[in-house]
Amino acid sequence: MEIKILDDKKSKLMIEVKGADHTLCNALKAELYNDKHVKIATYSIRHPQISLPQIIVETDGEESPRNALINAVERLHKTNAKFKKEFAAGIR
Repeated sequence: MEIKILDDKKSKLMIEVKGADHTLCNALKAELYNDKHVKIATYSIRHPQISLPQIIVETDGEESPRNALINAVERLHKTNAKFKKEFAAGIR
């Protein structure tokens, strides 16, 4: 997965993510809204066959959008690991 930074300001970050789709973007958007410093978390995919997803994160300035994004990814990673462990235990 490749990430290209399109705009990086104190309270706004816009990135392009090669290899992502609605599944990852929706999960990330939802997790970003669990951060009290995140004001805006959204994404767009202009055309699913030829466009790359663009994720936009805007914070209140107390936390950088880059840190908010990193923290959201880490929380999703932990949630996924927990789900994987519980699912594997449940099907045995």
